[in-house]
Amino acid sequence: MLDSQRFMLEDQPVGVPEAKTVYPNIKEVLEFARVAQPNPPLIIHTEPDTPGWQLIFDPLPNEVVIDKRKNNAFAGTTLGSWIPTDAEIVVVGFQTDFSVRATCSAALGRGNEVILLREAHATFDRIEVLNGGGAEIEAELEEAGVHVFEMKDLPGYFCG
Repeated sequence: MLDSQRFMLEDQPVGVPEAKTVYPNIKEVLEFARVAQPNPPLIIHTEPDTPGWQLIFDPLPNEVVIDKRKNNAFAGTTLGSWIPTDAEIVVVGFQTDFSVRATCSAALGRGNEVILLREAHATFDRIEVLNGGGAEIEAELEEAGVHVFEMKDLPGYFCG
């Protein structure tokens, strides 16, 4: 599941500081998922239908786009109907401390296995997330049951 909107890539102070690192990583995850065989994953993009929040990557015809209005992509959307509760979910995208955290937590609450890829998510510099806040949120999610993996292990994520 990708939660990645264009304005996050803009120069600061509008975009996120880690955009230049996170953007190519998210792109790489999407590319691996799109060619995965023999069982390609369902690719779901989330976006609020609002100017500036358009998706970074154009969805392919077989990919789902969810119009998300809250930080939890399951809240008030059809996302839960697309993802079975026993499915494994790989989450990448923006606002680690909002959308990523809320969606990962909701997925865990549904019974999903959740994988968060280090360096494939980011957020804005704020007092709450400065000095390792992203790592703190990863640790919080990991303690809750999210599996936090490294980008270097990406080739194995979508293999069958």
